[in-house]
Amino acid sequence: MLFLKIKLNNLQPYIMKKIVAICILFALLSACQGNDKFVLRGSIGTLNKVMVVTKASNWNGDLGTIIRNSFGELVVGLPQPEPVLKVSQIAPAGFNSMMKINRNILVIGTADKDEFYVKQNIYAKPQTIVYIYGKDNASAIAMFKKNEEKIIQTFLESEIKNTQNIFTNRRINNANYKTLNSLNIDFTIPDNFRTVEDTGNFLWLRQHLKSGIAKTGSNNILIYAIPLKDETKVAENIVAVRDSIGEAHIPGSDQETMHMITEEAYTPYTQETIVNGTKAFETRGKWEVKNDFMAGPFINYSVIDKKNNRVIVFEGFTYAPSVNKRAFLFELEAIGKSLKIN
Repeated sequence: MLFLKIKLNNLQPYIMKKIVAICILFALLSACQGNDKFVLRGSIGTLNKVMVVTKASNWNGDLGTIIRNSFGELVVGLPQPEPVLKVSQIAPAGFNSMMKINRNILVIGTADKDEFYVKQNIYAKPQTIVYIYGKDNASAIAMFKKNEEKIIQTFLESEIKNTQNIFTNRRINNANYKTLNSLNIDFTIPDNFRTVEDTGNFLWLRQHLKSGIAKTGSNNILIYAIPLKDETKVAENIVAVRDSIGEAHIPGSDQETMHMITEEAYTPYTQETIVNGTKAFETRGKWEVKNDFMAGPFINYSVIDKKNNRVIVFEGFTYAPSVNKRAFLFELEAIGKSLKIN
């Protein structure tokens, strides 16, 4: 009995530590609950990158080739070739708790029936998971091809929304800008942009880039409006309008002979789109400074505001020599798509 008592006394510190550990764990779990749901972890992942969960044999075969070719389509208007979406692959067996917190995930493989569906915030937040299943590999490939455009748009729209949410937490006060007030419009613009010109009819904001070689460059925003004379001719006049704005407001080092123009050797690409429920035209292309060597990509949204008989123009352009510009232009795209007409 004495031996047993000594043994129990020796075990008491160990037992107490276990009890304390269990209590702490219970408290943490309780703290993570709200309305009977666990609070999700924050997601991780590079901007516009998708982790593909599929077997190595699929990834190294026709299925992987099709996914890489689809997501690897080049973004229009960039001086360097950059893909719409970057991809990485992991086998289902390696899709563990650490991998499950990636922001963008594509799960593709075989199952009992052909399926395509999207779920949000399953393992982390924000998170988008696209599921593609086929009865066999050929069916899985067919399902991917059938929904290819929707899959890409799902990931891109999710990234736009996530970027806008980040900017919302540090947005500038639109009331401080004469042009936004006089045009009665609103944008979600982060507070690292500084005013270059704000006339009441024309706004130019600039963000100095601070990372890598791009620290010598900048992201720029132009906002103005023009009269809506003929809606059928808005698209064909976008280049002429932006060139006139460049001549009037965006000078080069020699203000007499240099100003921003649309690059003459590259034809911009324009397509109809929707910005916050309003018809618009999206134009992607390259700008340059006439008689100088400065150049870069731009994205332009010409939004049809029929109620006020005008076209609201948002343009973002990047100057970032010697570095990839996809991420910079994507942030400008997110800002442009945040337009609200008050």
